[in-house]
Parts: sequence; structure tokens; C-alpha cells
Amino acid sequence: MKAERKNLLQRFLVWREKNIKEKRFILILSFLVGIFTALAALILKVLIHWIKNFLTENFDTTAANYLYLVYPVVGIFLAGLFVRYVVKDDISHGVTRILYAISRRQGRIKRHNTWSSIIASSITIGFGGSVGAEAPIVLTGSAIGSNLGSIFKMEHRTLMLLVGCGAAGAVAGIFKAPIAGLVFTLEVLMIDLTMSSLLPLLISAVTAATVSYIVTGQEAMFQFHLDQPFELNRIPYVIMLGIFCGLVSLYFTRAMNSVEGLFGRLRTPYKKLAVGGAMLSILIFLFPPLYGEGYETIELLLNGTTNAEWDTVMNNSFFYGHGDLLLVYLMLIILFKVFASSATNGGGGCGGIFAPSLYLGCIAGFVFSHFSNEFDVTAYLPEKNFALMGMAGVMSGVMHAPLTGVFLIAELTGGYDLFLPLMIVSVSSYLTIIVFEPHSIYSMRLAKKGELFTHHKDKAVLTLMKVENVVEKDFVVVHPEMDLGEMVRAISKSKRNIFPVTDQEGKLLGIVLLDDIRNIMFRQELYHRFTVNKFMTSAPGRLYDTDSMEQVMRTFDDTKAWNLPVVDQEGKYLGFVSKSKIFNSYREVLVRFSDE
Repeated sequence: MKAERKNLLQRFLVWREKNIKEKRFILILSFLVGIFTALAALILKVLIHWIKNFLTENFDTTAANYLYLVYPVVGIFLAGLFVRYVVKDDISHGVTRILYAISRRQGRIKRHNTWSSIIASSITIGFGGSVGAEAPIVLTGSAIGSNLGSIFKMEHRTLMLLVGCGAAGAVAGIFKAPIAGLVFTLEVLMIDLTMSSLLPLLISAVTAATVSYIVTGQEAMFQFHLDQPFELNRIPYVIMLGIFCGLVSLYFTRAMNSVEGLFGRLRTPYKKLAVGGAMLSILIFLFPPLYGEGYETIELLLNGTTNAEWDTVMNNSFFYGHGDLLLVYLMLIILFKVFASSATNGGGGCGGIFAPSLYLGCIAGFVFSHFSNEFDVTAYLPEKNFALMGMAGVMSGVMHAPLTGVFLIAELTGGYDLFLPLMIVSVSSYLTIIVFEPHSIYSMRLAKKGELFTHHKDKAVLTLMKVENVVEKDFVVVHPEMDLGEMVRAISKSKRNIFPVTDQEGKLLGIVLLDDIRNIMFRQELYHRFTVNKFMTSAPGRLYDTDSMEQVMRTFDDTKAWNLPVVDQEGKYLGFVSKSKIFNSYREVLVRFSDE
């Protein structure tokens, strides 16, 4: 049966090459990616909704519910078991894994990612994990695009485009926001924009959004009604909100990175579960709005108009009935949300930071305006408007994607009348965080390892190159105890003018330059008087097989050398890297990478 399918696929590939041009087939694939990713997004949302309703529909809103101490632990335990024993691979940090696939794997994403993230994240979030479903579905969509391209034997450049199509379709499908899906892919994932890449991305995004509209209706994800139009005299306060959102984004990014680092030091999964489960369950018990994605809280703050309506955010908690503590309660949520999200992923759960960013932004915007109104600090600032703008601000800051923040929030809520303030907040937030943090929460992990793929084409090409691919091994190795006569015989066998000197264990001790011994190499009376140890010199620098190509180029710049030896972590000689070899490889990669 398997052989028959393989044979059928081969016949189809032959037929496709004869009858369908490459560019047209890519458009067909992008259309299919849009359909599949939208269906995957809908399945994920239905699973999360069903699990959450099943577990919490009978909760008493007037008192604390002790089941909040149990559900999150069970959720991340089950998700952890699923990942550990079924998937047997790391599926956390979905967007980071996509960036890694683009940087290091030429757009290839493992097949299990087409379904594993859906199951793991639905369990995690349905049971209360304080994360979002969007990053897992973006990874799922990208995996669908990558594997669909692999099935039809597409080249790696097309694979990377289909990965982007999957991401665009996922965002468009789950949020019903086609423009945001397109912009997110261009801002966060894609490295270069050409007209040939824009159309497939647009097809995937529009197709996915259309499928979502057909299945779930035409309403925006969040109902938002503009009661008070934007006034120009509020621009200074909008800028201040943007700065505030930038600082909240900075806190979220830095704190999450630090807490994840602490979880990384816990060696066993059971320790991670114990610490993460305890932290998460206690926080959700004290602050029930931290349960799941938190979209009910967003809906409340965007549509509420009175204190009585806003106070319902404290239902199911010890704060119930204490409306005077609303601001304190929300500020504590801003403070602890990052710990809840980090504990969810660190403890073994699966989820992303899309929803936490929207959640934090909505609360930050509301707190900013409500505080001002309560204490008459400024003229009246409509809470719901500023809550909406805060969502754009924090998302822009956390993701370093101001356009995504603007278009996503506008499409999520239908709040196009606030387009100008949304842009102001997004830009202000981005400019604030960029001062302190040059990388987004997604890219900072890869940036530390030198594996980040960027919009800068030169750096992107360097990222695609690997040290092991440019190492030259045709250098004749000599040893320190060899005399000049043996050295001359080694020279006669070599086509290079540099000779690495190693000990008996293969560790690099230094180098011999032909120019340094040219004046004595023909004097036979000296052949037994001098040894290599006498005329070897230290290499101007060393490269390690784990160095990124950016680090390699920095070492070349610092040493002004044309050739540098490569060693492993133990100092054993592996070969040489030359500038000419790097330049030749660079040109080859650039040709493959570029659309021209």
C-alpha cells in the first residue's frame, strides 16, 4: 500500500512538472495551506472551549474555588506526559522554533508538529494554563506548510515561503484577521519581501480567514463599540500610554526570560512540574482571571461601562465584593501574569504569549485610564478605548512588531475608528522597549546562540552558513619534535604555505609559516640543527567549531588574518578557514537565498 502511494505521488510530481508551472503550483499550495491551518485553528479553539466549560461551568462566582488549585497542575502534568512519552520532542516556544527552522533547517519542520501542538496546548489551556493558543497554532500552520512543501519536493526557499504561509494562515484563521496574519509573518518571521512572496502569503491569510468566517460567523473576535470618538487633545496621553506599555512589555520580556532560566536549571521534569504546578495553581486560585487565555477579562474591560460591571473581574476570588480594590487587583495581575505564563510552560505545559500580551495590554490600558479618571489626574480618558490601545501597545512591545499590533487589534475588535491612536501607542511602545531590549521575546533565545535569522540580508545569509561547511582540511600537519629536514619534506607534499603544529593527541600548538623559514629551508647543514618547535609561531586567533559565522567574521576582523585554524572545545585541530572560502560560500548561499 505504501509503495503504491509513493508511486502515485511520483507520477503526480512528473505530471505537475509538465503541466503546472512552479509559481502557479506555489499559489495552489498556499491556498491549501490556508484551508488546513484554518481548520486546525478551529479544532484547537473548540477543544479548549469544551474542556474549560466542562471543568468550570458549575463554579460559584461569589467565593473562591479550591478546584483552581488542582486543574492547572493536572493540565500541565497531562500535557507533559503527552510531550514526553508520545511526541518525544520539545514543542514549546512555537514561534521561536519556527525561527530556528528558518535559520538552521532550511524551513523544514518535523511532521508531528502538524498535530502535537494542538493536543498539548488544548489540554494545557483548557485545564487553566495561563498561556495562549496562538503560538502553538502558528507552529502547527507552519508545520503544515513545511510538510506540504516537502511532500511535493519543493526547494528550501519555497519551503520557507510555505512556512510563512502557514503562519499567516494560522493567525488569520484563529483571529479572523487576514491583514494581521500577513503583517505578522512579514514582521516576525520572513526575512525578505518580494512580490513573488507576497501573493502566496495573502492567499493563505485570506483563505484561512474566509474559512473561519464561514464556520463561526462574521462577527469580530471581541465585540467593541466606540462610545466616545478619539479627540486630538488626548494625543499626549496616548503617547504616555505607549511608553507605559513599552515598560510593561520590557518587564514581561525580561521577567519571563529570567523565570524560564530558573526552570531550565531544574534538571528533572518532575521538579519542573512540582514548582510550575504549585506556582500556577496558587496564582490562579488567588487571581482566577489568570485561568486560561483570559479572553473573558478582555471582553469585560472592552465592553464594561460601570464599576459594577468591571468589579465582576474579581468573581471566584477572595477579592469578591471589594470594588474599591479593583485597581490594586488588576495591578497585581499585571505583576503576576508573567509568573503564571512562565510556570505553565516551564512546568511542562504548551502555549504561547500572544494571548498573554493581549491580556496584559488590555489591563494596562484600563489601569492607566481608570487611575487617571479616579484621581482626576487628567481630562476624562475612556477606559474601553485605552484598554483597546493598550492591547496594541503591549503586543507591539513584546513582539517588536508595531504593525502587527495595530492591524491585529483593529481587526480583532473592529476598532478601525481608533486607527491613529493605535498607531501612536504601538510606535511609542516599540520605541520605548527598543532602547532596552534589541530583540523580541521570540528572537532573543536564538540571538544569544547566534542563530537568529533577520531582515538584514547579509546577516541572514551568514546565519545560513555553518563553520563545518567552510573548513579546509588539505593542510599538512607537522609536530614540534620534527627537524627542518622533515619539515622540508612536508613542504614538498603541500600546496599550502601554512602548516599547523599539533601534539601527539592532535591539539593545536601553533603554526609554521613558509615565509618564516624560506631563508633557511634550502640549507642542508641546518636540517638536523633546527626543530619545528624553534620556528613555529602562535596563530593570530582561533576559531571553534561551535562559533557562529558572525563570530567567525568578527575574529577575522579583529586579527586581520586571511587564514585561521579551527579547533574543537578540547583544542584539537580540525582544519583552517580562509576568507576566500567564506566569500565563495557566501556568494553561493546568497544566490540560493535570493529571488533574483
